[in-house]
Amino acid sequence: MRWIYRKDFSIFTWKIRDMRIDIITCLPELFDGPLNQSIVKRSQQKGFVELYVHDLRDYSTGKHKTVDDYAYGGGAGMVLMIEPIDRCISQLKSKITYDDVIFLSPDGVVLNQGLCNELSLEQNIILLCGHYKGVDERVREHLITREISIGSYVLSGGELAAMVLADAIIRLIPGVLNDETSALTDSFQDGLLAPPVYTRPSEYKGWKVPEILQSGHEQKIEEWRHEQSVKRTKERRSDLLK
Repeated sequence: MRWIYRKDFSIFTWKIRDMRIDIITCLPELFDGPLNQSIVKRSQQKGFVELYVHDLRDYSTGKHKTVDDYAYGGGAGMVLMIEPIDRCISQLKSKITYDDVIFLSPDGVVLNQGLCNELSLEQNIILLCGHYKGVDERVREHLITREISIGSYVLSGGELAAMVLADAIIRLIPGVLNDETSALTDSFQDGLLAPPVYTRPSEYKGWKVPEILQSGHEQKIEEWRHEQSVKRTKERRSDLLK
């Protein structure tokens, strides 16, 4: 553990890190690749975050490690049972205090950058991945503190949504990105889309990099970038300006 000073836009706070994220799923093998690549992998190697994936079937008391059953009242689709989920969450909570137990659900609060910023300041989080037709409603009523959706559509399970959420949170932890200001200039951080970016060569097939970006005049460059962000947001995501 170490103390890290966090400047989060207008928020100044001292927090003990590392962050810990526990993911509960009935398909743990889906996480093998995404959690062991790129920024997420380096964040674990550097000790900024601890990621644990828990196989829900390990918490089943049935002979065949069953974690789902038919819905009361009939209807299509299987439902994840409350018992293995409760056993897993209870075991985790017996050792660690969690800030949030999050269920990835299409009818949860829609994920945005502000919510990612908020969650990145937490220390311990559980992510529960739904599957099949969903989870027993008593899980949502008694075991969950938040429900989050990554969009108005339905996936085969919450695993992909958990990967998206974990990645979005982890990259905001101070020290994860090589350039501390990188995350602060991403799209949505100030309610606007990010401005255009360019790199070498300065001219390609007659297509030129704007002269202002090569001027070396920091203030004018920042003014240009802000103007471009506003313009791009108006053209592509005018809903953000509301």
